[in-house]
Amino acid sequence: MENNIKKTDFMIIGGGIMGTTLASILSEIDPSIKIDLFEKLNGIGLESTNCLNNAGTGHAGYCELHYTPLGKNNTINIDKALAINKNFEISLQYWSYMTKKYKAFNAKKFICRVPHISLVFGRENIAFLKKRYLLFKKHHIFKSITFSEDTKEIKKWAPLVINGRDKNVKVAATKVNEGSDVNFGNVCKELLKILKTKINFGLHLDQEIVKIDKNEDGSWDVLVKNHLTSQTKEFNAKFVFIGAGGQAIHLLQKTKIKEQSGYGGFPVSGRWLICSNSKIVEKHYAKVYSLALENGPSMTAPHLDLRIVDGKKILLFGPFAGFTFKFLKFGSYLDLIKSLKFKNVMPMIDVLLNNWNLFKYLIFESFQTKKSRLKSLKLFYPKAEANDWTLAIAGQRVQIIKPYQKNKGKLEFGTDIVFSEDKTLAALLGASPGASVAVDSMIQIIEKNSLMRYKRNEVKRRLQKIIPSYGHNLITNKNLLKRIRRDTHITLGLKD
Repeated sequence: MENNIKKTDFMIIGGGIMGTTLASILSEIDPSIKIDLFEKLNGIGLESTNCLNNAGTGHAGYCELHYTPLGKNNTINIDKALAINKNFEISLQYWSYMTKKYKAFNAKKFICRVPHISLVFGRENIAFLKKRYLLFKKHHIFKSITFSEDTKEIKKWAPLVINGRDKNVKVAATKVNEGSDVNFGNVCKELLKILKTKINFGLHLDQEIVKIDKNEDGSWDVLVKNHLTSQTKEFNAKFVFIGAGGQAIHLLQKTKIKEQSGYGGFPVSGRWLICSNSKIVEKHYAKVYSLALENGPSMTAPHLDLRIVDGKKILLFGPFAGFTFKFLKFGSYLDLIKSLKFKNVMPMIDVLLNNWNLFKYLIFESFQTKKSRLKSLKLFYPKAEANDWTLAIAGQRVQIIKPYQKNKGKLEFGTDIVFSEDKTLAALLGASPGASVAVDSMIQIIEKNSLMRYKRNEVKRRLQKIIPSYGHNLITNKNLLKRIRRDTHITLGLKD
């Protein structure tokens, strides 16, 4: 039996933006590393990474208002927005590096410039937006931001949100021209195009992970089942990364490492209203975000997005949240139930009780009709007509339920990387900002995993060539950011 075990250095579970990014960076750092990527579906980037399954704004902190919450004493903290922007710049640098190195890597397939706009209504919200703008304007990362309360100017930025609006409604907006639209499904395809040329890379589609067992030497034996043939194979990996979106919590539980104890998942579904009427789409060249609805999670912040899908422009409005027992769009209604374990039941019950209003909100949202959703759209786009919009299911999100005290749980709307004690396994849990900061997240995996630690200096030198800002802080280094942005924007075709 031992002779039939296939050996690999890095086993990557999940063929979304995280898994393909990790495989790509690893292959650039050390082409001799054996990397095997496993995906349950018949292609990569089909779940949350898919263009219509995620927010896809190229999250850069420019327009997402929930990254700059209004706190106590009427203060606004912009630290999270700064961190997200810095990390998105790291993604841009990596894509720029790949564009320069490989003629086959085509950034135009997945990224283009689209302005990012924040839009609010009413005096109180306008005061908040203006205060946020003044803080942003002081920092070199956001210095290009502009602010307006003039409806005529805002109409030039985003005519659909102004036309037909009651003139007595006070409106304000900020705009950042250097925003972008990113198709992360196509990012995966471009990365895979290069990975397939690497002799030490293997792609395994239609493969489901059945068992993950640790050996005494620190390696992992992983039993994999082929969906098409029902045959199983066993792989031995020196390091395992679990980046399988909503399925990550189930796979992490299979490992039985002590660090996963108590973790749970809170599923949140979503729907979009989609418009492909070119007469309407051509009038809106921006991504416009507003404040999250009352009692709604941050992911429900309404936004009217221009999205470019394989060269075709469409508009998305939403997302409309909901509740389901599924952890994946192509998952099972038993996913939530199967995730219940002895040590996470009480933290999950605690989260449910302390977030009962959120739970009720998600249930209510699940039963909304298209008519009621169109009513929400008209608050944003007053002249919207039902015939121009269709309802589509968005991707599935599993928010983290993290244990923090005995029988207590904490619901987190972010991401978390869980490492085994010996750093031979890691899993990425959670959602937003997710895809946009994938490169930074995967660099963390590379820096900390057991296999790369023995060559830390070599890894550092290589990363410095790949990511020019590596080892520096773009939040504090104004001149470096200026140089890097100029280079990446030209290379990726984002220059005005």
